[in-house]
Amino acid sequence: MKQHNLSRRDFIGRSVMAAAGFLAFSKPLLASVVSGRADKPNSLINGVQIGVITYSFRSMPGTIDDLLKYCIDCNINAIELMGDAAEIYAGAPKREAGEDWAAFGKKIAEWRGTAPMDKFKEIRKMYHDVGVSIYAWKPNALGPKNSDAEIDYAFNAGKALGVNHVTVELPDEAQTKRLGDIAAKHKMMVGYHAHTQATPTLWDTALSQSKYNGINLDIGHYVAGTSSSPVPFIEKYHDRITSMHIKDRKFHDGPNQPWGQGDTPIKEVLQLLKNNHYKFPATIELEYKIPEGSDAVKEVKVCRQFAADALA
Repeated sequence: MKQHNLSRRDFIGRSVMAAAGFLAFSKPLLASVVSGRADKPNSLINGVQIGVITYSFRSMPGTIDDLLKYCIDCNINAIELMGDAAEIYAGAPKREAGEDWAAFGKKIAEWRGTAPMDKFKEIRKMYHDVGVSIYAWKPNALGPKNSDAEIDYAFNAGKALGVNHVTVELPDEAQTKRLGDIAAKHKMMVGYHAHTQATPTLWDTALSQSKYNGINLDIGHYVAGTSSSPVPFIEKYHDRITSMHIKDRKFHDGPNQPWGQGDTPIKEVLQLLKNNHYKFPATIELEYKIPEGSDAVKEVKVCRQFAADALA
Protein backbone atom coordinates (compact mmCIF):
# COMPACT_ATOMS: atom_id res chain seq x y z
CA MET A 1 0.00 0.00 0.00
CA LYS A 2 1.43 3.33 -1.06
CA GLN A 3 -0.39 6.55 -0.38
CA HIS A 4 -0.55 8.70 -3.50
CA ASN A 5 -3.41 11.08 -2.72
CA LEU A 6 -2.87 11.63 1.01
CA SER A 7 0.05 11.18 3.35
CA ARG A 8 -0.54 9.02 6.42
CA ARG A 9 -0.50 12.16 8.60
CA ASP A 10 -3.05 13.86 6.37
CA PHE A 11 -5.15 10.70 6.44
CA ILE A 12 -5.10 10.56 10.24
CA GLY A 13 -5.73 14.28 10.51
CA ARG A 14 -8.75 14.11 8.25
CA SER A 15 -10.12 11.18 10.24
CA VAL A 16 -9.71 13.13 13.48
CA MET A 17 -11.54 16.14 12.08
CA ALA A 18 -14.33 13.98 10.72
CA ALA A 19 -14.80 12.41 14.14
CA ALA A 20 -15.99 15.69 15.61
CA GLY A 21 -19.43 15.30 14.07
CA PHE A 22 -19.58 11.54 14.34
CA LEU A 23 -21.47 11.01 17.58
CA ALA A 24 -24.27 13.35 16.66
CA PHE A 25 -24.97 11.68 13.32
CA SER A 26 -23.95 8.07 13.85
CA LYS A 27 -27.29 6.46 14.64
CA PRO A 28 -29.38 8.39 12.09
CA LEU A 29 -26.85 7.62 9.37
CA LEU A 30 -26.77 3.94 10.21
CA ALA A 31 -30.57 3.83 10.27
CA SER A 32 -30.74 5.40 6.83
CA VAL A 33 -28.26 2.89 5.47
CA VAL A 34 -30.15 -0.10 6.81
CA SER A 35 -33.59 1.19 5.81
CA GLY A 36 -32.37 1.71 2.24
CA ARG A 37 -32.04 -2.01 1.53
CA ALA A 38 -33.76 -5.12 2.77
CA ASP A 39 -30.96 -7.52 1.88
CA LYS A 40 -27.47 -7.63 3.31
CA PRO A 41 -24.33 -7.01 1.26
CA ASN A 42 -22.68 -10.06 -0.24
CA SER A 43 -19.30 -10.22 -1.98
CA LEU A 44 -18.65 -13.92 -1.52
CA ILE A 45 -18.48 -14.80 -5.20
CA ASN A 46 -18.28 -18.44 -6.30
CA GLY A 47 -16.48 -19.36 -3.10
CA VAL A 48 -14.02 -16.44 -3.14
CA GLN A 49 -14.42 -13.76 -0.49
CA ILE A 50 -13.95 -10.35 -2.11
CA GLY A 51 -13.33 -7.64 0.47
CA VAL A 52 -12.03 -4.09 0.57
CA ILE A 53 -9.44 -2.29 2.67
CA THR A 54 -10.97 0.88 4.04
CA TYR A 55 -7.88 2.79 2.89
CA SER A 56 -9.60 2.68 -0.51
CA PHE A 57 -12.02 5.35 0.76
CA ARG A 58 -9.31 7.72 2.03
CA SER A 59 -10.46 10.52 -0.29
CA MET A 60 -13.87 10.60 1.45
CA PRO A 61 -15.06 11.22 5.04
CA GLY A 62 -13.79 8.30 7.07
CA THR A 63 -15.72 7.72 10.29
CA ILE A 64 -16.68 4.20 11.27
CA ASP A 65 -20.24 4.98 10.17
CA ASP A 66 -19.13 6.41 6.84
CA LEU A 67 -17.02 3.35 6.08
CA LEU A 68 -19.92 1.03 6.86
CA LYS A 69 -22.17 2.96 4.48
CA TYR A 70 -19.58 2.71 1.71
CA CYS A 71 -19.31 -1.06 2.17
CA ILE A 72 -23.06 -1.48 1.92
CA ASP A 73 -23.23 0.82 -1.10
CA CYS A 74 -20.53 -1.28 -2.79
CA ASN A 75 -22.26 -4.57 -1.86
CA ILE A 76 -19.18 -5.75 0.04
CA ASN A 77 -19.61 -7.83 3.16
CA ALA A 78 -16.03 -8.19 4.47
CA ILE A 79 -13.22 -5.72 5.10
CA GLU A 80 -9.71 -4.99 6.26
CA LEU A 81 -10.13 -2.03 8.60
CA MET A 82 -7.48 0.66 8.89
CA GLY A 83 -6.76 1.50 12.51
CA ASP A 84 -7.46 5.21 12.62
CA ALA A 85 -11.26 5.20 12.34
CA ALA A 86 -11.65 2.46 14.95
CA GLU A 87 -9.33 4.20 17.41
CA ILE A 88 -11.12 7.51 17.01
CA TYR A 89 -14.46 5.81 17.65
CA ALA A 90 -12.96 4.13 20.71
CA GLY A 91 -11.92 7.49 22.19
CA ALA A 92 -8.27 7.79 21.25
CA PRO A 93 -6.75 11.20 22.04
CA LYS A 94 -6.56 13.71 19.22
CA ARG A 95 -3.45 15.48 18.05
CA GLU A 96 -3.72 19.10 19.07
CA ALA A 97 -2.83 21.96 16.74
CA GLY A 98 0.92 22.49 16.86
CA GLU A 99 1.56 19.32 18.85
CA ASP A 100 4.67 17.53 17.61
CA TRP A 101 4.37 13.93 16.56
CA ALA A 102 6.65 12.60 19.28
CA ALA A 103 4.45 14.08 22.00
CA PHE A 104 1.33 12.79 20.27
CA GLY A 105 2.90 9.33 19.94
CA LYS A 106 3.56 9.24 23.67
CA LYS A 107 0.02 10.33 24.43
CA ILE A 108 -1.65 7.74 22.23
CA ALA A 109 0.69 5.02 23.50
CA GLU A 110 -0.46 5.75 27.04
CA TRP A 111 -4.08 5.60 25.93
CA ARG A 112 -3.57 2.29 24.18
CA GLY A 113 -2.07 0.80 27.32
CA THR A 114 -5.35 1.16 29.20
CA ALA A 115 -7.96 1.43 26.41
CA PRO A 116 -11.17 -0.51 27.13
CA MET A 117 -12.39 -2.89 24.45
CA ASP A 118 -16.09 -1.98 24.68
CA LYS A 119 -16.06 0.40 21.72
CA PHE A 120 -14.25 -2.09 19.51
CA LYS A 121 -16.88 -4.69 20.37
CA GLU A 122 -19.52 -2.08 19.54
CA ILE A 123 -17.98 -1.60 16.08
CA ARG A 124 -18.01 -5.33 15.51
CA LYS A 125 -21.70 -5.55 16.41
CA MET A 126 -22.61 -2.48 14.35
CA TYR A 127 -21.02 -4.02 11.26
CA HIS A 128 -22.22 -7.55 11.96
CA ASP A 129 -25.82 -6.41 12.37
CA VAL A 130 -25.92 -5.19 8.77
CA GLY A 131 -23.93 -8.11 7.37
CA VAL A 132 -20.36 -6.84 7.23
CA SER A 133 -17.51 -8.75 8.89
CA ILE A 134 -14.05 -7.41 9.72
CA TYR A 135 -11.44 -10.04 8.87
CA ALA A 136 -8.33 -7.92 9.42
CA TRP A 137 -7.28 -4.63 10.90
CA LYS A 138 -4.20 -2.53 10.40
CA PRO A 139 -3.45 -0.43 13.50
CA ASN A 140 -0.46 1.88 13.68
CA ALA A 141 0.68 0.07 16.81
CA LEU A 142 2.82 -2.84 15.61
CA GLY A 143 6.09 -1.13 14.77
CA PRO A 144 9.57 -1.40 16.32
CA LYS A 145 9.00 1.81 18.28
CA ASN A 146 5.72 0.60 19.76
CA SER A 147 5.80 -0.86 23.26
CA ASP A 148 4.77 -4.42 24.08
CA ALA A 149 1.71 -2.94 25.77
CA GLU A 150 0.70 -1.25 22.51
CA ILE A 151 1.21 -4.46 20.57
CA ASP A 152 -0.89 -6.40 23.10
CA TYR A 153 -3.53 -3.70 22.70
CA ALA A 154 -3.48 -4.17 18.92
CA PHE A 155 -4.16 -7.89 19.23
CA ASN A 156 -6.81 -7.44 21.92
CA ALA A 157 -8.61 -4.80 19.88
CA GLY A 158 -8.42 -7.12 16.89
CA LYS A 159 -10.10 -9.86 18.90
CA ALA A 160 -12.81 -7.42 19.96
CA LEU A 161 -13.36 -6.46 16.32
CA GLY A 162 -13.65 -10.14 15.38
CA VAL A 163 -10.65 -10.31 13.05
CA ASN A 164 -8.53 -13.41 12.43
CA HIS A 165 -5.35 -11.45 11.69
CA VAL A 166 -3.72 -8.06 11.97
CA THR A 167 -1.69 -6.54 9.14
CA VAL A 168 1.48 -4.48 9.17
CA GLU A 169 4.20 -3.35 6.78
CA LEU A 170 6.98 -5.96 6.71
CA PRO A 171 9.64 -4.85 9.26
CA ASP A 172 13.12 -6.18 9.89
CA GLU A 173 13.84 -9.69 11.17
CA ALA A 174 14.09 -8.64 14.82
CA GLN A 175 10.60 -7.15 14.70
CA THR A 176 9.04 -10.10 12.88
CA LYS A 177 10.48 -12.34 15.60
CA ARG A 178 9.08 -10.05 18.28
CA LEU A 179 5.65 -9.85 16.66
CA GLY A 180 5.59 -13.58 15.98
CA ASP A 181 6.24 -14.32 19.65
CA ILE A 182 3.52 -11.94 20.83
CA ALA A 183 1.12 -13.25 18.16
CA ALA A 184 1.68 -16.78 19.48
CA LYS A 185 0.64 -15.59 22.93
CA HIS A 186 -2.58 -14.17 21.47
CA LYS A 187 -3.04 -17.04 18.99
CA MET A 188 -3.69 -14.58 16.17
CA MET A 189 -1.94 -14.32 12.82
CA VAL A 190 0.09 -11.36 11.59
CA GLY A 191 -0.03 -10.67 7.85
CA TYR A 192 3.08 -8.84 6.64
CA HIS A 193 2.57 -6.46 3.73
CA ALA A 194 5.28 -5.67 1.18
CA HIS A 195 5.66 -3.22 -1.67
CA THR A 196 7.95 -3.53 -4.67
CA GLN A 197 10.72 -5.00 -2.52
CA ALA A 198 8.76 -8.27 -2.80
CA THR A 199 10.65 -11.32 -4.02
CA PRO A 200 9.67 -15.00 -4.07
CA THR A 201 11.65 -15.53 -0.85
CA LEU A 202 11.09 -12.20 0.95
CA TRP A 203 8.88 -13.61 3.70
CA ASP A 204 10.84 -16.82 4.35
CA THR A 205 12.63 -15.65 7.50
CA ALA A 206 9.45 -14.32 9.10
CA LEU A 207 7.58 -17.52 8.26
CA SER A 208 10.32 -19.62 9.84
CA GLN A 209 10.24 -17.60 13.08
CA SER A 210 6.63 -18.30 14.05
CA LYS A 211 3.66 -20.21 12.75
CA TYR A 212 1.66 -17.06 13.51
CA ASN A 213 3.65 -15.01 10.99
CA GLY A 214 1.93 -14.87 7.62
CA ILE A 215 1.73 -12.98 4.35
CA ASN A 216 -0.53 -10.08 3.43
CA LEU A 217 0.28 -10.36 -0.28
CA ASP A 218 -0.24 -7.44 -2.65
CA ILE A 219 -0.31 -8.87 -6.17
CA GLY A 220 0.02 -5.45 -7.82
CA HIS A 221 3.17 -4.57 -5.89
CA TYR A 222 4.51 -8.09 -6.48
CA VAL A 223 4.05 -7.73 -10.24
CA ALA A 224 5.62 -4.25 -10.28
CA GLY A 225 8.58 -5.38 -8.16
CA THR A 226 9.35 -8.75 -9.76
CA SER A 227 8.02 -8.18 -13.30
CA SER A 228 6.51 -11.65 -13.05
CA SER A 229 3.25 -13.37 -12.23
CA PRO A 230 2.37 -13.94 -8.56
CA VAL A 231 0.63 -17.23 -9.37
CA PRO A 232 3.61 -19.54 -8.56
CA PHE A 233 4.16 -17.66 -5.29
CA ILE A 234 0.50 -18.04 -4.31
CA GLU A 235 0.56 -21.75 -5.14
CA LYS A 236 3.64 -22.25 -2.97
CA TYR A 237 2.62 -20.13 0.02
CA HIS A 238 -1.18 -20.29 -0.04
CA ASP A 239 -1.34 -21.84 3.42
CA ARG A 240 0.56 -18.88 4.93
CA ILE A 241 -1.31 -16.09 3.12
CA THR A 242 -3.68 -14.38 5.56
CA SER A 243 -5.22 -12.06 2.96
CA MET A 244 -4.36 -10.69 -0.47
CA HIS A 245 -4.57 -7.15 -1.84
CA ILE A 246 -5.73 -6.77 -5.42
CA LYS A 247 -4.60 -3.90 -7.62
CA ASP A 248 -3.30 -3.60 -11.17
CA ARG A 249 0.23 -2.32 -11.86
CA LYS A 250 2.68 -2.45 -14.73
CA PHE A 251 5.93 -4.43 -14.76
CA HIS A 252 9.27 -2.74 -13.96
CA ASP A 253 7.95 -0.69 -11.03
CA GLY A 254 5.19 0.60 -13.25
CA PRO A 255 2.28 2.75 -12.10
CA ASN A 256 -1.13 1.72 -10.81
CA GLN A 257 -3.71 1.25 -13.55
CA PRO A 258 -7.48 0.82 -13.72
CA TRP A 259 -8.10 -2.89 -13.41
CA GLY A 260 -7.48 -4.72 -16.67
CA GLN A 261 -5.05 -2.13 -18.03
CA GLY A 262 -1.89 -3.22 -16.19
CA ASP A 263 0.24 -6.37 -16.15
CA THR A 264 -1.27 -7.95 -13.02
CA PRO A 265 -3.11 -11.19 -13.89
CA ILE A 266 -6.08 -10.40 -11.64
CA LYS A 267 -8.47 -12.78 -13.41
CA GLU A 268 -5.96 -15.65 -13.36
CA VAL A 269 -5.27 -15.10 -9.65
CA LEU A 270 -8.96 -15.01 -8.74
CA GLN A 271 -9.59 -18.15 -10.78
CA LEU A 272 -6.70 -19.79 -8.90
CA LEU A 273 -8.41 -19.00 -5.59
CA LYS A 274 -11.71 -20.29 -6.91
CA ASN A 275 -10.40 -23.52 -8.44
CA ASN A 276 -8.19 -24.42 -5.47
CA HIS A 277 -10.71 -23.39 -2.84
CA TYR A 278 -8.25 -21.07 -1.10
CA LYS A 279 -10.06 -19.43 1.78
CA PHE A 280 -8.07 -16.24 2.34
CA PRO A 281 -9.92 -13.08 1.23
CA ALA A 282 -9.05 -11.06 -1.86
CA THR A 283 -9.05 -7.41 -0.82
CA ILE A 284 -9.80 -4.57 -3.22
CA GLU A 285 -7.31 -1.75 -2.74
CA LEU A 286 -8.14 1.30 -4.81
CA GLU A 287 -4.89 3.06 -5.73
CA TYR A 288 -5.25 4.15 -9.35
CA LYS A 289 -6.20 7.75 -10.04
CA ILE A 290 -9.93 8.30 -9.63
CA PRO A 291 -11.35 9.56 -12.95
CA GLU A 292 -12.90 13.00 -13.21
CA GLY A 293 -16.53 12.89 -12.13
CA SER A 294 -16.17 9.65 -10.19
CA ASP A 295 -15.36 8.91 -6.54
CA ALA A 296 -13.90 6.13 -4.44
CA VAL A 297 -17.22 4.34 -3.89
CA LYS A 298 -18.00 4.30 -7.61
CA GLU A 299 -14.52 2.97 -8.43
CA VAL A 300 -14.65 0.25 -5.76
CA LYS A 301 -17.93 -0.83 -7.36
CA VAL A 302 -16.11 -1.03 -10.70
CA CYS A 303 -13.39 -3.18 -9.11
CA ARG A 304 -15.97 -5.42 -7.47
CA GLN A 305 -17.70 -5.95 -10.81
CA PHE A 306 -14.35 -6.77 -12.44
CA ALA A 307 -13.77 -9.40 -9.75
CA ALA A 308 -17.29 -10.81 -10.19
CA ASP A 309 -16.80 -11.08 -13.94
CA ALA A 310 -13.41 -12.74 -13.44
CA LEU A 311 -14.99 -15.33 -11.14
CA ALA A 312 -18.00 -16.05 -13.34
